[in-house]
Amino acid sequence: WWSRTTRGFPVAEKISVYILAANRLLREALSHTFKNRADIEVVGTSEQPGMGLDALGAIRPDVLLLNGAMPGFNWAGFIPEARRSSPETRVVIFGMQEDPEAFFRSIRAGVVGYLLSEASAPELVSAVRSVARGEAVCPPRLCLALFTYAARQASVPSPRLRAIHGLTRREQQLLPLIAQGLTNKEIASHLCLSEQTVKNHIHRILQKVGSEDRLSAIHALETAALQGNEERDGANRYIFGTRESQ
Repeated sequence: WWSRTTRGFPVAEKISVYILAANRLLREALSHTFKNRADIEVVGTSEQPGMGLDALGAIRPDVLLLNGAMPGFNWAGFIPEARRSSPETRVVIFGMQEDPEAFFRSIRAGVVGYLLSEASAPELVSAVRSVARGEAVCPPRLCLALFTYAARQASVPSPRLRAIHGLTRREQQLLPLIAQGLTNKEIASHLCLSEQTVKNHIHRILQKVGSEDRLSAIHALETAALQGNEERDGANRYIFGTRESQ
């Protein structure tokens, strides 16, 4: 972050920050937090998302600090609109819970910083500086969940296998875990989902396969997967882990 004065000497350019939070006391506290920072400047605040969108389009700050805990606030819908209003603005959402599903929704929406409700003022300042440098910020345990999710996504079955019984990619991802005999809770932990979401996926798998229980569903799918050409057989071994074609 550098600009040049009229005398040609390089000087640090301040990081412009816009704060969106419904609580006035919170907005003032955050503004005070940044007041004496030589490299950060609060260029505006707002309590209403609509006003915030208008301001973002006009001001185009470097960083938007967004309170995700505002009552009745649909931050997942707001963030894409904010990014359309000011594409270069980096969004940091704060006041959040350590919830992997909310974390992944925020990433899909376009945030580059995710801070929990217990985050301290120094952590907030550090996050602003980090995202301004083009980095991303998230709590350590949620970063681990992100790596786990990415690893699972890398294990995507072939398009041919995804067509078996009309299973979705997510439903296909559950198959090797079901085959290992994992519980719904354990599967949820592996895929960073809620236990209820896993239950819903398994229910749909059983419906699509026409089976009454997990074991018979896995057997039916393995049988279907083994009926095909070499490409299908190779993909089957990949999905079902150690199982080989007979």
